[in-house]
Amino acid sequence: MTTTDDAVEIIQRDPGVEGPLDADLPPLLDRLYRARGIRDRAELDYRLQCLPRPEGLGQLEAAAQRLAEAIQRDERILVVGDFDADGATSCAVAIRGMASMGAGQVDYLVPNRFADGYGLSAGLVEPIMARRPAVVVTVDNGISAIEGVAALQAAGVGVLVTDHHLPGPQLPNADAIVNPRVNAPDFGAPNLAGVGVCFYLMLATRAVLRERDWFGPQRPEPALAELLDLVAIGTVADVVALDYCNRLLVEQGLRRIRAGKASAGVAALMDAAGRDRDRANAADLGFGVAPRLNAAGRLDDMAIGIETLLARAPDTAAERAQRLEAFNRERRALEQGMREQAVDALEPGEVGDERHLGPILCVYDERWHQGLVGIVAGRLKERYRRAVIALAPDQEGRLKGSARSVDGLHIRDLLEAVHTRSDGQLMERFGGHAMAAGMTLKPGQLDAFTRLVESIASEWLGAVPPQTVITTDGPLAADEFSLAQAQHLRRAGPWGAEFPEPCFYDQFAVVDARIVGERHIKMRLRPRQCPGQVIDAIAFGAAETHERLPAGDIEAVYRLDVNRYRGEERLQLIIDYLAA
Repeated sequence: MTTTDDAVEIIQRDPGVEGPLDADLPPLLDRLYRARGIRDRAELDYRLQCLPRPEGLGQLEAAAQRLAEAIQRDERILVVGDFDADGATSCAVAIRGMASMGAGQVDYLVPNRFADGYGLSAGLVEPIMARRPAVVVTVDNGISAIEGVAALQAAGVGVLVTDHHLPGPQLPNADAIVNPRVNAPDFGAPNLAGVGVCFYLMLATRAVLRERDWFGPQRPEPALAELLDLVAIGTVADVVALDYCNRLLVEQGLRRIRAGKASAGVAALMDAAGRDRDRANAADLGFGVAPRLNAAGRLDDMAIGIETLLARAPDTAAERAQRLEAFNRERRALEQGMREQAVDALEPGEVGDERHLGPILCVYDERWHQGLVGIVAGRLKERYRRAVIALAPDQEGRLKGSARSVDGLHIRDLLEAVHTRSDGQLMERFGGHAMAAGMTLKPGQLDAFTRLVESIASEWLGAVPPQTVITTDGPLAADEFSLAQAQHLRRAGPWGAEFPEPCFYDQFAVVDARIVGERHIKMRLRPRQCPGQVIDAIAFGAAETHERLPAGDIEAVYRLDVNRYRGEERLQLIIDYLAA
């Protein structure tokens, strides 16, 4: 929830071409789709047969041939995953997919965030070799694993890399690389998450085995569509662009969940999150399921998350999901404490006085948990509308940091400048992209790092951060403030990154307001277009930054929401920005 000051500009999306996409679409929905670049109703056809063809996806065919061979020979296959929700779902898709095709010896290994670092590192080679695999398949990692892949190849282990991250100047010498960002200029789905790439490999492997007459009465061909609930979770969780292919994959997964066909693990996670499976949408996956999976990787070991997704018995899945729920509660408590400590350090005077803050914030506390610094950086970025770097100590005395940036400041480029100007003396490693990055500082370099970061940011931006721009779909007409419209929008997704959920901008009269749950503001509002109507609204987290409850007239950026309570559905507004 953002609050007001002069650094915020609100603009309206351009609906683009005139004329409706389809006469059957409600006018509001038609306008929203056109404003998101939809030019043909076919771009809203989410049938599975419309999935972009795999031709052109790098070395997909070579990877599928080698994997099919390993399955037919009953070779040991080891999946090397990652410790976030995309990595966990990718791992589960690979294991369940290969097992359904007859693989008898499939195992997985996920690096520990704190002990092993990211991906197929050189330090992971020894534990991999202890499993004696014939083939290693990386999921959601591997494109930068130059040393790890080389060591496995030297030991005679085949390596298939499946990843979606940008490559560096050198590619690993793997048997095959499947990545839509590597040698795939004609592939129709360049924004796949790691789990989407893995799903394509499963489809291609099944096609190879079908050609080899592997399936028959004793070994029926599997329906890989059963994996789509996992694909949907990983795609939403990794916040990849929801282009046509990704929307199709997410919508297909949601349809399975809504139809009661979710896997036991996904169903248990939905239940643990208090989400209604019958009405599941992308937000339920992104804000309900994904945080519970991620909590395991942030605080302990992602293996429990993967085991939850692999569970077949509902009782077993429910038990494991409750362990993830416990991790998530611990994560929330730790995160809140870290955030409060950061705010206390940044606002030593009057709460909310941000005038003394520069264009980028570096925060550190020796008590903080390194697995949560990324979340804290994101929360502080939302509060202060500035780029934030949050750091915490590791066991060796180094500082692990995570950065979240704002439009106008490319955070990876800033770290590159820090590295260059310090002759490599401050950071052991760093990486990332425009809006998010990570780094490891050498011992004793926090003060020098902070000074240089702040100096470069001020040099690039001046004394104040870039203006925050909130893009909306403009005002609603009086007859569009309705439960029916909210229900239309809920079903009209999936919404997500680069296909954003509709939000609107209007003036309201505040009928009443109160604090709920200590941090949120619950209101009843009268829209200026229909003063005879009173609508429930809630602004999550707004009590932290609002000294007084709103009164009189306000301006707000908001979303239409369906609030379901005791079986009754009512219209509710979710307030994302409030100017009192």
